[in-house]
Amino acid sequence: MTLGVCYYPEQWPEAWWADDARRMRELGLTYARIGEFAWSRYEPKRGQFDWGWLDRAIDTLGRAGMKVVLGTPTATPPKWLVDEFPEILPYDANGRPRGFGSRRHTTFSSEVWWRESARIVAMLAARYGQHPALVGWQTDNEYGCHDTVLSWGPEDLKGFQRWLRTRYQTTDQLNEAWGNAFWSMDVQSFEEVALPNLTVTEANPAVRLDFWRFQSGQVAAYDKMQCDILRKHSPGRWVTHNFMGFFNEFDHWPLGDHLDLASWDSYPIGFVERFPFAEDERARWAETSHPDIAPFHHDLYRGVGNGRFWVMEQQPGPVNWAPWNPVPKPGMVRLWTWEALAHGAETVSYFRWRQAVTAQEQMHAGLNLPGTHEWSVGGEEAWQVARELAKLGPLPKMAKASVALVYDYEAAWITRIQPQGADFNFSELTFRWYEAARRLGLDVDIVRPGASLAGYGLVLVPCMPYVSDAAAAAFRAADGLVLFGPRTGSKTRNFAIPHNLPPGPIAELTGVRVTQVSSLRPNLSEAVSGSAKGHAIRWREYIDVLADVLILAMFEKGNPALTRRGNQAYLACWPDEALLTATLSLLAITAKLKTVPVPAAIRLSRRGDLTFAFNYGNDPWTAPKLGTLVLGAQIVAPQSVSVWR
Repeated sequence: MTLGVCYYPEQWPEAWWADDARRMRELGLTYARIGEFAWSRYEPKRGQFDWGWLDRAIDTLGRAGMKVVLGTPTATPPKWLVDEFPEILPYDANGRPRGFGSRRHTTFSSEVWWRESARIVAMLAARYGQHPALVGWQTDNEYGCHDTVLSWGPEDLKGFQRWLRTRYQTTDQLNEAWGNAFWSMDVQSFEEVALPNLTVTEANPAVRLDFWRFQSGQVAAYDKMQCDILRKHSPGRWVTHNFMGFFNEFDHWPLGDHLDLASWDSYPIGFVERFPFAEDERARWAETSHPDIAPFHHDLYRGVGNGRFWVMEQQPGPVNWAPWNPVPKPGMVRLWTWEALAHGAETVSYFRWRQAVTAQEQMHAGLNLPGTHEWSVGGEEAWQVARELAKLGPLPKMAKASVALVYDYEAAWITRIQPQGADFNFSELTFRWYEAARRLGLDVDIVRPGASLAGYGLVLVPCMPYVSDAAAAAFRAADGLVLFGPRTGSKTRNFAIPHNLPPGPIAELTGVRVTQVSSLRPNLSEAVSGSAKGHAIRWREYIDVLADVLILAMFEKGNPALTRRGNQAYLACWPDEALLTATLSLLAITAKLKTVPVPAAIRLSRRGDLTFAFNYGNDPWTAPKLGTLVLGAQIVAPQSVSVWR
């Protein structure tokens, strides 16, 4: 288990490089990611290359014993390329081109952009693919950042029309799938299809879903193109991509299929400001982050990476991009690092080595103070983790968790396209289910729709409107308890209501049928009582049940709220904290899972024979007997970690 850092030699005097590399090794770092934003320095004009500075930078890092992860530079094409081919620019939803001057100024639909990307990646891989210091590649940087998955320009329209022709073959099939008889939306040729923006009122939701699928598939295909080139020229080196937090704009599961490992960029405090917390909860976690934000993504990207993941960018201090950017409490950088390792991270890499003094990210902290060779607070905490890692030794492999949570990106799109209630937020609902399981001291694997669920005692499906044949088969084959949440099975592949009513493909499994749905304003709720008690908030369903269905809880108006048929349970509402906790506790007991309920600021994680405790709160926590203490103390101090074997 190792540490790394993101380094930008092109941004600092070359006379500093050797000292920087030496200090990286002294700090205890192993890896340096470089180069992902440097295209204009590789190729300042078309065909005129300056590789010398990068040759020297990689050599300098290698001589110091650092291992290099080289990023492909396609997140920031240079100005001359945009001027030569303006058709590569993305368009916003109002049909306006987005300009040069920051990053991600391309559309995945441009064939010219694919050609230029392949050209620069091939040249980079051919030159450095066999360098002895190079151990791995990062493709691009944060696909889709700044709302760049969906683009609404001429190139996107042409690509979408081609995609539809392949998918539907004839316009008769297209019209039938989209329900175009409604509002006289029939088309007679694929060239008549328009993008689902700039409509007078709501665009056809089936068109919007297909457009999202098309653009999501473009991202995965674009990444595979880069991966294929890198593997051709650089055999024996692994390939990753750095994903983001709470980002559902494209389906990450197919992209993960052609990576050797996943990585993600962990900014726990920044995400507190971006997530729809209530103000009191946001204030509570403002300087530490919520205890489940980073772990949720560790578990997600461990799944996307087929069991392997890095944190490619770890927050080392205040960031620059959230509405407010507080300084983390002392100890939090250390805690976040250990937490990533506890959830299976192979490497935690800090962003960045030195705080910049110019440009857009100059307010973003680094391991060194701005423009200096002096450690920041985050740098000192990284130093502490490196020493603790060396003392503790190799960490054991991750074991399968007792709980699986099925995470479906299309569910995020469908509920955003047709929310039906203004506060129905897929990310928030899913996060709350994960939080409830972790509050019970349970470890969670996050898995893709259709993956095998064998061996899990409890399977959580917070929301999955479209249940594919593969997903339905996995639910039928599950040997543990499966809990489905609201809106599951409520749409077909083409965004229609199922002929047998929701939950459609799993109606026979659950033994229920949804006849009405009600979205509840913030001041409305309905009490639920029975084996699980609490309230329905935001969303509530009216269900009919079959004779052999066990009713575990009822709404106060007399309708079933929580049912179970065999090993398949259905929760017909968005539950408040009390109802969600009671439901998961009930099912965990039924599944014979060992729970260890913890306070709101405490989390437990297990990695092999190690148990970790993390304290996000203001008060010390006395841990129960969890084994032989190998790090920290039995009384876990605020913003600290303890480990038992």
